[in-house]
Amino acid sequence: MKDILKNLATLVKVKTVVTFVVLAVFAVLALRGTLQPEFVMSVVTMVVAFYFGTQSEKTKPQTKE
Repeated sequence: MKDILKNLATLVKVKTVVTFVVLAVFAVLALRGTLQPEFVMSVVTMVVAFYFGTQSEKTKPQTKE
């Protein structure tokens, strides 16, 4: 049970919330036809790449050079 609560706590960080809000806003605008699909795809790709890129950086072991 502690693991579940710990995972939920890490999920609700500011960066995660911002990422999901951006994705939701662009999805709604794209479905309404307000935005061009190419624009939506590029912005969503950047946000997702940034989110997962920073997540993978956290899991990499730090090495001294």
